[in-house]
Amino acid sequence: MDALELVALVAVSAAVAGAAGRTPVAAPLLLVAAGLAASYIPGVPDYTLDPHIVLPLILPPLLYTAAVDASYLDLRANIRPVALLSVGYVLFATFAVGWLAYVLVPDLPLTAALVLGAVVAPPDAVAATAIARRLGLPNRITTILQGESLVNDATAITAYKVALAAAVGEGVSWAGGIGEFALAALGGIGVGLVLMAPIHWLRRKLPDALLQNVLSLLIPFVAYAAAEEVGASGVLAVVVVALYLGHRAWQVDFATRLQEAAVWKMVAFVLESTVFALIGLQLPYVVQGLGPYGVGEAIGYALGVFVAVVVVRFVWVYPATFLPRRLSRRIREREPGVNWKAPLIVGWAGMRGVVSLAIAFSIPVATDGEPFPARNLVLFLTFTTVIGTLVVQGLTLPPLIRLLKLPGRDVQAETLAEAQAQSEASRAAEARLDALLADERNALPQPLEDRLRAVLERRRNAVWERLGSVNEVTGESVDDTYRRLSGEVIDAEREVFVRLRDERRIDDEMMRTLLRRLDLEEAAAYREESAD
Repeated sequence: MDALELVALVAVSAAVAGAAGRTPVAAPLLLVAAGLAASYIPGVPDYTLDPHIVLPLILPPLLYTAAVDASYLDLRANIRPVALLSVGYVLFATFAVGWLAYVLVPDLPLTAALVLGAVVAPPDAVAATAIARRLGLPNRITTILQGESLVNDATAITAYKVALAAAVGEGVSWAGGIGEFALAALGGIGVGLVLMAPIHWLRRKLPDALLQNVLSLLIPFVAYAAAEEVGASGVLAVVVVALYLGHRAWQVDFATRLQEAAVWKMVAFVLESTVFALIGLQLPYVVQGLGPYGVGEAIGYALGVFVAVVVVRFVWVYPATFLPRRLSRRIREREPGVNWKAPLIVGWAGMRGVVSLAIAFSIPVATDGEPFPARNLVLFLTFTTVIGTLVVQGLTLPPLIRLLKLPGRDVQAETLAEAQAQSEASRAAEARLDALLADERNALPQPLEDRLRAVLERRRNAVWERLGSVNEVTGESVDDTYRRLSGEVIDAEREVFVRLRDERRIDDEMMRTLLRRLDLEEAAAYREESAD
C-alpha cells in the first residue's frame, strides 16, 4: 500500500463515517458495507490487514482513548460482570466454539478449531457502545459492554497464543497454558501499575500543553511495547495506565485537557473509520485464499460457526447473570432489579471486529516447513463471523432495544444532579473569592470584582435554566438563547477584526491573538452537548 492509497483509504473512510451521522445506520456498519461494496470495484487496491500493524500500532491508541474516557469508579462497581464477560466468557467461547467447529468441519484438527475459537471469541464493543449511547441505554449496560471490550482482547490474544502453540506441535500442556495466561494477565497489570504513576508525574511536570500532548500520543505505544517485551499483555498494560490517567485527568492543566480531548477524538475517529472500512475490504483476499474448499461448502461452515458464536454467548450470559444472584444474597442486594431484558441486550451485543481479523491474519502460513492446518478456512470463517455479527446483530440491535423499552437515562434527573453539583461548587468558589478579596494584596477595581462574581453566578444559573421554561416562539431554553446571542455578538467582533486586518490596520499576528480570545470566550459560552 503506497502513500496515496493510504490517504485515499483514510479520506474515504472519514467521509463515509461523517455521512453516517445523517443516516439511522451506525457508522461502523455503514463503513463495513462500504468496504464490502468497494472490494468489488475494479481498480480498488488490495488493502490487506497486516497484524504487525494492527495489533501494535492501531489497537493501543483505540484501547487508550476508550479507557481514558471510561469511568474507573463505574468499572470497579461492575467488576464482577465485566470480569465474567471479558475473561470467563472469552475462555468459554474459545472452547465451546472451537469444539463445535471441530464437530462441524470434517478433517479440521481440534487444535486448529481451538485457534478459531480464540480468534472469534472477543466481541468488539465499539459499535455496540456507540448504539447504546445513541439510544440512551442504562448506564450500567453501557459500562459493562465498554469494560468487556477493554479487557477481552487480552484474554483472547493469550488464549490464541496457547492454542496456536498446540496447533503447530509445540507441546503446550494445560499447566503451561494456564501459566502463560497468568503471566500475561498479571504481567500486563503489573507493567501498567509500574508505568502509570511515573507517566502521570511526567505529564504534570512538562512545561507546556504541547509537550504533554506529545507524551499523551506516545503513552499507549510505550505501555503496549513495554509489556509485550517481557511477555506480558500489552492490552492490559494500556488499559491500566489509561484508566489511571483518565481518573486523574483533573490534575493536569486546562490547556492540556482541552487539546488532549480534541486530539484523541480525532485519532479515534480516523482509526475507527479506517479499520471498519478495512474489514469490508478484506473480502477478495479471504475468498481467494480458500484453496481446496469450495465457496458453497465454506459458506455452510460459516453459517454454522456464526450460529455457534451467537448461541454460545447467550449460553454464558444468562447463567452468569442469574446464577451468582441465586447463590449470593450480597450480590442480590448490591445489584437489585435485574430482569431478563438486560442480559438479552448484552448477549445480542456480541459483535466481532478488527481484533479478531488481525489475530486471524497473524496465523503463520507455515511453521518449520509445515503449513498451518486449514489456515485459509479459519481466515474465511473469522471474516464471515465478523461481517455476520456486525450486519445481523448491528442492524437489529437498535430495534431490539426499542422493542424491549428498557428504561433509558433520566435526562431530567441527570440535569438536576449537575445543577446541584454546580451550585455546591459555586458556593465554595464564592467563599474562596470572598476570602481572597479580603486580603488587600488581592484588591481589584469594583468592575473587575463584579465581573468575577457575574461569571460565577452565570455558571451556577446556566444548568438550572436548562430545567426551566422554554421560549414559546423559538422553542429554546433560556440557556440556549443566551448561547445563541453570545455567538452572534462574538461573530460581530470577529468580522471587525478580520476587516481591520484586511485594511492593514492590524497585522495577522495580532488578529490571530484577538480571534483566539474570542474563540476561548465562545467555547466557555457553549457547554459540551454530549460525551461522545
